[in-house]
Amino acid sequence: MPKDLNLSSLKPASARKERKRIGRGLGSGKGRYSGRGLKGQKSRAGSAKMRPGFEGGQMPVYMRMGKQRGSTSKDAMPIGPFRTQVWTLNVRDLDTRFEAGAEVTPEVLKQAGLIRNLRRDVKILGEGELTKKLTVSAHSFSKSALEKIEAAGGTVNRLKPPRVKKVRVRPKPAPSAEPEAAEETPAEEASASAPAEESAPEE
Repeated sequence: MPKDLNLSSLKPASARKERKRIGRGLGSGKGRYSGRGLKGQKSRAGSAKMRPGFEGGQMPVYMRMGKQRGSTSKDAMPIGPFRTQVWTLNVRDLDTRFEAGAEVTPEVLKQAGLIRNLRRDVKILGEGELTKKLTVSAHSFSKSALEKIEAAGGTVNRLKPPRVKKVRVRPKPAPSAEPEAAEETPAEEASASAPAEESAPEE
């Protein structure tokens, strides 16, 4: 123990910094406006409680950006009849968790812990490699997943018919019903071009 250590020489391990005494007169160094400057929103009480994203009343950025209209739009959030949330699995997950010849269904996937529940559809994706012959039953498959399952000798069972994309075809305009004018013969053209003869007066 150092000899100079006594009650009068005790000091904290780290330097202490006194807190700012705001609004305690000009002698405190933070008097008058208390470090808030002059007028304005941030000089008022409660100005630090503005919600995140508040831009002072101007049009916020989430309203200035474009949006996908309609709650059931194909490009909107996954709600409505057009877009639904699904459990996705890759063929590599099936290759590591199941033996050759196994039958894979949503119920088996739930028991194996690969999906949480049966309230959503199951979609099989094609990432990874599949070296085992499996019978896979799911609601939808990607194109690469179908190719890899069939290449390994397995079979695919769709629990829901594949969705067919409708293509709008504009109807062609109907042909006009007006008959085409018959071509005039040279004799008719000559008779039409010749001046009409005056009829002789009757006696």
